Amino acid sequence: MDELTTPEGFLLRPWHPDDASAVLRAFAPEEMDRQTDRPVDDRLGALAWIAERVRERGAGTGYSWAVVGEDDEPLGCVALTVVNPVHEIGWVSYWTTESARGRGVAPAGVRTLARWAFGELGLYRLELGHRTDNTASCRVAQRSGFAPEGIERGKLRYGDVRYDVERHARLADDDVNVG
Repeated sequence: MDELTTPEGFLLRPWHPDDASAVLRAFAPEEMDRQTDRPVDDRLGALAWIAERVRERGAGTGYSWAVVGEDDEPLGCVALTVVNPVHEIGWVSYWTTESARGRGVAPAGVRTLARWAFGELGLYRLELGHRTDNTASCRVAQRSGFAPEGIERGKLRYGDVRYDVERHARLADDDVNVG
């Protein structure tokens, strides 16, 4: 369970403290910084972010992986959180570094994470959401086999602006999972 390999050759591995510099670089852009509930603007913030991922994994409440290439440098993150074993549901999230965008890192990681969640955890439904103005994230969801389900109006607030979110889901028995 610690490491997963995508068919495209990316490795999903747990985060570790040596990744602090990569996490700090990933959260430097404003659009990334607002995606977390605590600042990741210095080494201590990056280490705290990593420690939280390690804590979630140990508690079985969340599973985050660094998606890395051949040089073991994190290119992005895929995560499964808010796992509900009663209803067999989990929430998927993902991000990539600026230099990795457009290289298929996120879809490869999300597809591999989904196979793991359906198999290893026995989940039936995976959900994710993105702002309706985030077309890149929508493409990742669709390329990862997540079907759009609808719009959640005014769900997110960044500063004084509210954003609608498009919800997507993938089920264990969807055709995309066969084969």
